[in-house]
Amino acid sequence: MNIFGAMYDKTMAWSTHRLAAFWLSFVSFIEAIFFPIPPDVMLIPMSMSKPKSAVKFALYTAIASVIGGIVGYAIGYFATDWVQGIVQQWGYGEHWAKAMSWFEQWGVLVVFVAGFSPIPYKVFTICAGVMQMAFFPFVLTAFVSRAARFLLVAKLAAWGGEKFAAKLRKSIEIIGWSVVALAVAAYFILK
Repeated sequence: MNIFGAMYDKTMAWSTHRLAAFWLSFVSFIEAIFFPIPPDVMLIPMSMSKPKSAVKFALYTAIASVIGGIVGYAIGYFATDWVQGIVQQWGYGEHWAKAMSWFEQWGVLVVFVAGFSPIPYKVFTICAGVMQMAFFPFVLTAFVSRAARFLLVAKLAAWGGEKFAAKLRKSIEIIGWSVVALAVAAYFILK
């Protein structure tokens, strides 16, 4: 079954769409607030298909992410009790507790680490508001960390470029089914 190849082809086609930069920015914005899929999913194919625009795509992503982070900060700041209930309900309780303890220990430096952390970025943006972190240091640190991360991702994808995209396409079914097998195995092992 060539499921992953078709998905890969569709994603690469979308990455060259005339509105792709808008959708990349939109996904980056909402990911910093509530959306579960990181913008890297769009940034990587866009940077591979148009390597000369990779830096531009990374900056769009970083700016939109910081604007979304500001909204997340405001939600945490003004709706603390509601947010904590939602966080528990959505299953982010463990991430939330870890992020809160990091904020208490390291303050604004946590926002920098959050740009590279496996903990969803939205947890950090909302936690920053709940903790009533100083706003301007939050925004500055968020921009530096998100820009660094997205520039790194975009440049690596652009470096691979269309040649890497073609090689990846040849192996996408094996990679896709391997990930599915690992996920199933992890489910049964952890259960």
